[in-house]
Amino acid sequence: MLVDVIQFLVKLNDRLFMAADTLLEKLPFPDWAIDAIIDSVHMLPFLVVIFFVIEFIEYFYSEKMESIAKYSGKAGPFAGSLLASFPQCGFSVIAATLYSKRLITKGTLIAVFLSTSDEAIPVLLSDPAYIYLVVPVLIAKICIAIAAGYFIDFLIDCKHKYTENSPTEHAQHEEDEEMGCCHHHVSGHSKKDLVLHPLKHSANIFVFILFVTLVINYYISLSGGEENLGQLFLGNSVFQPVLSALIGLIPNCAISIAITLMYVKGAISFGSAIAGLCSGAGLGLLVLLKRNTSFKDTMKIILILLVVSIFSGIVIQAMNISPLNMN
Repeated sequence: MLVDVIQFLVKLNDRLFMAADTLLEKLPFPDWAIDAIIDSVHMLPFLVVIFFVIEFIEYFYSEKMESIAKYSGKAGPFAGSLLASFPQCGFSVIAATLYSKRLITKGTLIAVFLSTSDEAIPVLLSDPAYIYLVVPVLIAKICIAIAAGYFIDFLIDCKHKYTENSPTEHAQHEEDEEMGCCHHHVSGHSKKDLVLHPLKHSANIFVFILFVTLVINYYISLSGGEENLGQLFLGNSVFQPVLSALIGLIPNCAISIAITLMYVKGAISFGSAIAGLCSGAGLGLLVLLKRNTSFKDTMKIILILLVVSIFSGIVIQAMNISPLNMN
């Protein structure tokens, strides 16, 4: 059933852009550039629809998601992992803010960071040929996040007691509004955001996708084909997940897009992609650096995030798991 739906979407996509593809193929650019432009344009309408849906859900349910994380108690890592796996801009920001007030545990925060996919899921959803990869990516990240979250709370923070800040300090933090991607507010969305932000976000992500695809296609042309592209990224060596996880720490939408596209192009392994996407906590890391009063504690969290991401990536790569080859 799922295969039939995907095939239908692929055919529909091809028909919708048949005329546009003919015009784009006449542009005076190299073949690798034309292919990158066509691939990116094909994803644009799907991106718009996806981000409109995401914005709608964020608008009506962001406060409920924050409440669930805040009052989840021992279920924090589990609830945080599930909530963060939904492709949205602000949950890692919300989690970092809650942790800075000591309203959630370190394990819950790590679980949220590990489960957050930034733009990986929208990118996969925007290309019908790769929609089937969404489930394996989500399952891998959620399982890693839940296991790591509970492990951290049990072994590292089992003796640490979290207390709420004083009402004055709490109120002071509440007055500050965190900014998400595209400089829109994570909480307190206005109705105009329901239209403006999805369009702006789609445009930004389209530009990132086009740029990253141009770069990847260029290196494919230099390396002599997609089968040789992986050699430019350390092949399938144990160092590839390490490099991917380090790159994933960079808080920028383009990073998760690059990691996702490099995987579907065959440049990196599934384990390396998961390592990079797990360490990619997005703007949550910047908020944590800003809000958390202990710089040492923040560095500890980043180190844990990096170690878990690298270890998970290496294990998955050693098991030779690759959903890309199972379709």
